Amino acid sequence: MENLHYKLVVGWEKLPADLKHLDCVGAGVDAKDRVYLITRSDARVIVYEQDGTFVTAWGEGVFTPRTHCIRFGPDGAVYTVDDGNHTVRKFTPDGKQLMMLGTPGVATDTGYVKEKGISSITRGGPPFNRPTGIACAPNGDLYVSDGYGNARIHRFSTDGTLIQSWGEPGTGPGQFNLPHDIWVAPDERVFVADRENDRIQIFSLTGEFLEQWTHVQRPTGLCIRDGLIYVSELWWIPGSTSLRRGKIEKDEPGRVTVMDMSGKVLARFGHEGERTAPGNFIAPHGICADSRGDIYVSEVTHTFGASRGHIPVGCHTFQKFARV
Repeated sequence: MENLHYKLVVGWEKLPADLKHLDCVGAGVDAKDRVYLITRSDARVIVYEQDGTFVTAWGEGVFTPRTHCIRFGPDGAVYTVDDGNHTVRKFTPDGKQLMMLGTPGVATDTGYVKEKGISSITRGGPPFNRPTGIACAPNGDLYVSDGYGNARIHRFSTDGTLIQSWGEPGTGPGQFNLPHDIWVAPDERVFVADRENDRIQIFSLTGEFLEQWTHVQRPTGLCIRDGLIYVSELWWIPGSTSLRRGKIEKDEPGRVTVMDMSGKVLARFGHEGERTAPGNFIAPHGICADSRGDIYVSEVTHTFGASRGHIPVGCHTFQKFARV
């Protein structure tokens, strides 16, 4: 396959004047190519047509300000992950709740102390302690990355029964330092964005380690569709520490990488030039693609950038790129 090329779609999102999103943490596409965003701070789900026309919004008062991921199941159900209250929820496309995993406000014991971050995690624990992502396997099983306060992957049956868990804190095979997103490919490989270890780990459906890819940077989001793997990759600020690579000496801007199923890079963009410019990235957090191969990228612009003084308030938090 030849290299792929993408172009920013300027002004795609027709966000109503009475809505806003300081952070857009995730995006998903349904079978009709409608785009569902999940936002933070003003936490809700916002739905658009493929051309960016606003359809509806729902979920106000349901989520905490720490929403994290949105995904579609093969039956069209919408799954959300909320690390603020340790829950995963299943909804109809119009926002009726069908199922909840986890107990709101109750975290399992992994040794995690919020003020000390992931370095305080001493052991993998049961679901959940600040979960981050969810994926649906071809057979309907659900896989959840349990990330900020844990170091595990949990596998559930369709009805929410826990089948198994795997993972411990660390840098070895099958160990994690912030498993930040997860996706199950059609070939039944389980891909995990092991964010602070700067790698993607790949497993069987039952958790056997297969291999790791280390040619990615701080992967935050995954999407696999039509033989392509889409990865959003977070900004490394000089002086930070990758738990696999060590101290970061130079600025490594956020970016998007598109690969084939063997891991060959077919496109990489958004990291050259001023990061606040349209088409570049500040803090890519989630990614998805539609039936045309167009890419939607959500960013935690406020949490990661503006609130820390790295960039001005009001920069882009969501962008669409058309495949050309």
